[in-house]
Amino acid sequence: MISKLKDFLGFDIKADKYKLSSDPQFGMISDEKKPDKWVFSTCGYCGVGCGLYIGVKDDKAVYTKGNPKHDVNMGTLCPKGLSEHQLINSPQRVTTPLIKKGGELVYASWEDAYTKVSDEFKHIANEHGSKAVGVISSGQLLTEEFYTLGKFVQLGLQTNNYDGNTTLCMASAVMGYKQSLGSDGPVGSYEDFEKANTIILIGANIPDNHPILKLHIAKNKKKPKIIVIDPRASKTSQMADMYIPIKPRTDLALFNGLAYIIMEQGWEDEGYIKANTNGYKELKKHLQNYPPGEVANITGIDVKTLYEIARQFAAQDAVLSAWTMGVNQSFMGTDTVSAIINLHLLTGQIGKEGAGPFSITGQCNAMGTRESGFTSSLPGYRNFGDMSSAQEYADIVNVPLDIVPTERGYKYAEIIDAIDRGEIKALWIVATNPLVSFVNQEKLRKTLAKLDMLVVQDAFMSDTAEIADVVFAAATWGEKEGTYTNSERRCNRANKAVEPLSNTKSDFDIIVDFSKYFDGVNELLFPSWSKPIDAFNEFKKVTKNQLCDYSGITYELLEEQGGIQWPCNEERPLGTKRLYSSDIPFRTKDQKANLLCLDWFAMAEPANKEFPLILNTGRTVEQWHTRTKTRSIEILDNLAPEAWVDINPKDANKLKVKSGERISLSSARGIVRDVVVRVTQSVAPSNVFVPFHYNTQLINTLTAESFCPKSGEPNFKQTAIQLHSDEVPEGLKFKENKISGAISHVKTKYEGIALKEKFATDRV
Repeated sequence: MISKLKDFLGFDIKADKYKLSSDPQFGMISDEKKPDKWVFSTCGYCGVGCGLYIGVKDDKAVYTKGNPKHDVNMGTLCPKGLSEHQLINSPQRVTTPLIKKGGELVYASWEDAYTKVSDEFKHIANEHGSKAVGVISSGQLLTEEFYTLGKFVQLGLQTNNYDGNTTLCMASAVMGYKQSLGSDGPVGSYEDFEKANTIILIGANIPDNHPILKLHIAKNKKKPKIIVIDPRASKTSQMADMYIPIKPRTDLALFNGLAYIIMEQGWEDEGYIKANTNGYKELKKHLQNYPPGEVANITGIDVKTLYEIARQFAAQDAVLSAWTMGVNQSFMGTDTVSAIINLHLLTGQIGKEGAGPFSITGQCNAMGTRESGFTSSLPGYRNFGDMSSAQEYADIVNVPLDIVPTERGYKYAEIIDAIDRGEIKALWIVATNPLVSFVNQEKLRKTLAKLDMLVVQDAFMSDTAEIADVVFAAATWGEKEGTYTNSERRCNRANKAVEPLSNTKSDFDIIVDFSKYFDGVNELLFPSWSKPIDAFNEFKKVTKNQLCDYSGITYELLEEQGGIQWPCNEERPLGTKRLYSSDIPFRTKDQKANLLCLDWFAMAEPANKEFPLILNTGRTVEQWHTRTKTRSIEILDNLAPEAWVDINPKDANKLKVKSGERISLSSARGIVRDVVVRVTQSVAPSNVFVPFHYNTQLINTLTAESFCPKSGEPNFKQTAIQLHSDEVPEGLKFKENKISGAISHVKTKYEGIALKEKFATDRV
């Protein structure tokens, strides 16, 4: 009673509760949560790949601390990383398998869940063919789990209609690297941020999306010139020596224009071009369509500034360009990536310290899913259709050649379209939440309702899990072990700190156990497999002598070194910092990179009388993707509890709205209501920005079905919209209008050009 009275009067300073004492690992730490042990691991959020320790007390995760000896983050973590242990015991966790009965998801045994799904998959395959089952995975699983899943889906279920939600963020970088350099794979290291003379950040809001990378820029003693190219004056622009407020979706024209200037001025590296590239003459002729005056009109960047950017690119010893979703999420995403690479090839700014075209990966293991294969390539970056590579893979893993797929199946959006046509009857979604993350939500929901069966495998009760017929209850980060590979090709160790919650299983165990319900599949694909290291050891054999060579990596070495960058083998026992240096040739047939002729097109959905503003979407540092992991973490939810819309003061004045008031947004596809206003100069007039994380303000209700024809990546970044300061009538309907025709026209024209390059793209 006395303690309660003291507490009420404010006299109790809770000295016992907040008492600190010495911890051998991290110094002074709270007694109340002082761990019994610290478990070495890696962050499971973004692609930066921060090393950390998970503190465990009484068999529960109670702390997350940055690893001070890890080269990536040097002991620091962002807000999500610091609170990551809290996601393990989230009230949103799925604790046991679920089966829908009478319209409700009810608890089920693993045997019942496996039996129901396997029986339905077999029935559908018998009636409609094996490819009537589709699978969409994530960038969040461990590499061992990706490899196991892909092997089971393509060789066991024998459907190649398998893709990942990395197609929503990284597919354009993958295809750009492949068509220009002959293989996927980011070329540089975080160390290059510390060594560059000039750093060009393109559509990359590092402080919000990859905040730890700022540390590497800060370590650069050269005080590099930082150029930020982005329609939005994001936090990154505040780091810039030159901020370039480019018009939305004109980046491909910009890079063509810079290449024109470099050639016009004779700034190219002729020796490098002759020795290492093909296509110079063709590119020079093509670029006559992009003179500085024309590019200035397209991009909104004055001619003098264009020359200065080009000069910076050509005149410095080491130029690093880095990009994320602002480049990738475009109907011209693949070719925009290749246009950036063109600049590096023309100036020889690749394969050396502080230089290169660097795609910064979105998810913690987007690289792992790219390397483990079965989506855009066979495992180990082997190309579909290359029969010698298929035979090589079949021999390594001891399976018949005739079950190894010879072509890529449907990409993510094509899987959705195939469901809509009635071609795919069952869908298995693993650790992703399309009911928030995918475009044109109204159509998506109507399409998924056509399925005979929807299976969702997740650790959290996501929006998509709520509509599933069966839910496989997965363990999450901290409850399982394996490896992640980050944006700089660094393979990192993730250890299990605590046992899986309740009746959940690791994704590895779910897949291996599920395979036993299909005759002969487990014995063929996973003989004697019981732990993730079994998958890792096979993956090492599969990647040996490939560009993404893991053969020299061991779990022990990863803990000792704090991660290893591939290729790692006998010749490179501690990994490789950069690709395409003198002893790592390009992966094309003649070992020369391709300078490509690439065309810019006007925006697929331009502003118009009905929808006069352009919507840009993106992320905020406090939340993660569709918030399945972060919405129940109190500190993160308090920092960013709901979506907002950034509006330029000129547009706010027209609408007579102020910061803190509420507004609605509409497009040709729907409406999003009750979004809080933030009046800011960070967006240009006639442009707005909304983060995409929130199912309460579901911004992808508005976004169009416009995709890069080469990568399949959606054009999330530009949608023509209208703002409504007054209440919009509930009955207002949004019909597909002339905008749809405009998208179709641009897409058809662009695909016509893409088809001319189809065979070249397939070859790489």
